[in-house]
Amino acid sequence: MKVTVGGSLKLAFRPWVEGLEHVPAEGPAILASNHLSFSDSFFLPAVLDRKVTFIAKAEYFNTPGVKGRLTAAFFKGVGQLPVDRSGARGAGEAAIKSGIEVLERGELFGIYPEGTRSPDGRLYRGKPGGLARVALATGAPVIPVAMIDTEKIQPPGKVMPKLMRPGIRIGKPLDFTRYQGMEHDRFVLRAVTDEVMYEIMKLSGQEYVDMYATAMKRQIAEAAKAEKEAGKAARAALAQAEKEQAAKEKAAERERPEQ
Repeated sequence: MKVTVGGSLKLAFRPWVEGLEHVPAEGPAILASNHLSFSDSFFLPAVLDRKVTFIAKAEYFNTPGVKGRLTAAFFKGVGQLPVDRSGARGAGEAAIKSGIEVLERGELFGIYPEGTRSPDGRLYRGKPGGLARVALATGAPVIPVAMIDTEKIQPPGKVMPKLMRPGIRIGKPLDFTRYQGMEHDRFVLRAVTDEVMYEIMKLSGQEYVDMYATAMKRQIAEAAKAEKEAGKAARAALAQAEKEQAAKEKAAERERPEQ
């Protein structure tokens, strides 16, 4: 996959990179990145010599049929790790367990602290569970990463990607070993997450929004639904008004005396 997918991405899009020297040549480390596009999980590993393991929903790996098997093979090849979201606490606990296992093998673990893609290109509040708990449980350094312009390559709803140069800025590793053993303290988890998000903000230059991206997506969806319903109601009211006007005109025509 490094040769095929990674090589093709670098050849076609020519991503620029800053801070590669901050990624260790060996040993465990967490790559904590902003999340602008589906392609983030491909561009970042493409520019690194080491394998990066990200988490992905299990549906990508267990869909039946030929297409399902090809999809599963592709995601495994590019370093995606299936996470079953059906448990009592969903993907959170599964992601934490998977991340710890990857780091205990001395590998690189990639994670998006926002928990989902940004709906509008801004940087949203990091979720304190996954990133901080994995970092404190393992003692692995956290390397902040900023993906630049990846959302412009293939915006939502677009099938064909736009050929342009995305960027990747990699910051200096952050050491949180001073908090080890405190992975169940919610104030510590919040502090660790906020520190990482601040570094990502400095690297990316994004506007920061102090709310979760999932909450913003709900607001956007609710606003779109309300707008759709309002439009439907307006069209119904217009149709009713036209119907009533036609009835009035017809009644007036019947009452008009014959010439």
